[in-house]
Amino acid sequence: MRETRETHSRTGLSVRTFTPGPAPDPAPDRFGGRVPAGAAGRTSGRLPVLLVHGFGSDGHRDWVATGIAPALAATGREVIVPDLRGHGDSPAPSSAAEAGAGALVADLVAVLDAAGVGAFDTVGYSLGARLAWELPAAAPGRPRRTVLGGLGPAEPFQAVRVAALHRAVADGTEPADPFTAAIAGMVRAHGARAAGLARCVEGLRDTPFAPRSWAGEVPPVFVAGEDDMMTRGIERVVGLAEGAELITVPGDHHEVLAGDAFRRTVLEALAG
Repeated sequence: MRETRETHSRTGLSVRTFTPGPAPDPAPDRFGGRVPAGAAGRTSGRLPVLLVHGFGSDGHRDWVATGIAPALAATGREVIVPDLRGHGDSPAPSSAAEAGAGALVADLVAVLDAAGVGAFDTVGYSLGARLAWELPAAAPGRPRRTVLGGLGPAEPFQAVRVAALHRAVADGTEPADPFTAAIAGMVRAHGARAAGLARCVEGLRDTPFAPRSWAGEVPPVFVAGEDDMMTRGIERVVGLAEGAELITVPGDHHEVLAGDAFRRTVLEALAG
């Protein structure tokens, strides 16, 4: 397995790519597509995998440190792990509009386009799952298998008082609203990245998660922690995707990602 890191030329996103080795000659995949000839690490019938991390995290913490990216690469997959705008080593958004859900999804599609990826599988966690839900509409016909972990049924930032959040980050003024104060505390813990993360909160609040029908060709697999309060009510979203499966694993919102059960579920869901 080989890990490379680069900065995407158009979006500026920091992107890690794991490749298992040289690819054989292209062959049809099980969905009828073809793997591009000469694409490093794209073995016959095995699509690249896009991994999308959660809010306030980054690609290394969610996917590399947990062993999920290396485990997928060990199955012969090319694994693409971007840091979302405002996170990890990627640049902060200059405005809330750059951090809205549509803009973040467009960034992901641009990363895939630059990598020469056609069809792909996706795993997203928390915010990453919320963005992965939008990918079939943003890149029609390209997403195949999808695993949505830690997804909540509603927009978690909807109740944030944005002006108070920005004041808290700028000068430490404590928000009167307890929920905004909690978000401000989480954001300020990121030090120099706090202002960019606050713009991410604003952008996501302005483009709230309001799922309708699943636009993908393959029903997704949902994964929820049995103690994860953020996923309560996810059955409503599962019902919007005919044929979707909901799998419950041990842990709360923060424990699930590092757990063996989640990693096994991802590998099984993307197998074949």
